[in-house]
Amino acid sequence: MDAKKEAVAVVLAAGKGTRMKTELPKVAVALNGKPLLNHVIDHLKEAGVHDIVVVVGYKKEEVQALCAGIPGIRFAEQKEQLGTAHAVLCAEELVKGHTGPILVACGDVPMITGDTFRSLVSTHNQNGFSATLLSAKVEVPTGYGRIVRNPSGEVVAIVEEKDANEEQKKIDEINTGTYVFSSEILFESLRKIGNSNAQGEYYLPDLVELYKKEGKKLGAVILKNSGESQGVNSPTDLENLSAILNGGVAAK
Repeated sequence: MDAKKEAVAVVLAAGKGTRMKTELPKVAVALNGKPLLNHVIDHLKEAGVHDIVVVVGYKKEEVQALCAGIPGIRFAEQKEQLGTAHAVLCAEELVKGHTGPILVACGDVPMITGDTFRSLVSTHNQNGFSATLLSAKVEVPTGYGRIVRNPSGEVVAIVEEKDANEEQKKIDEINTGTYVFSSEILFESLRKIGNSNAQGEYYLPDLVELYKKEGKKLGAVILKNSGESQGVNSPTDLENLSAILNGGVAAK
């Protein structure tokens, strides 16, 4: 494969996961006997992504131990939890020589398949987008960032729940937190993002807005199976995903 088209992945795995009611790092919590992070890594490998940078933070040694013996894994440390954009910036030293796309995945979203990752990268490459995000259409979008499109269907913004107006809250297309970015401008652009929000953190959705203002080309791939977008934020989420994987029915 052309090196300029080959993706390197940055997996966000620094979080604590307070709501999981466990001392484990969130990505170390097991889903059907396998840590969440390892589900994500396996799916990335299935997609042909073999260079993977895992961003660690909370209990980093435990997260690094999950990857022992897996080829192609490197680690970047996020010493302070300052948001998703800051987490990607922490990986800069390890990926700055890379000229192809950079795929950003969440270590606590274990259901996104290798096919989905592959299709996201190829859509990005074929269309010359600066950023391509993975979205999902869901019945209850409450709590998620909404994908705002203009009348011609182009992505213009991601609006977080707390910042959304009544009209935007009705949008059923949500951001999954999974993206592909072109490497040439990514880190320079991340440095332009501010943190003037309630949490004082630096968020990747703000990069999408910045690119739009700068006239960059943005794309979005809507998941064929919206269930892949489900992350794990609580013990109930874990039970639901386990039920789905076992062919059962998830609790509402």
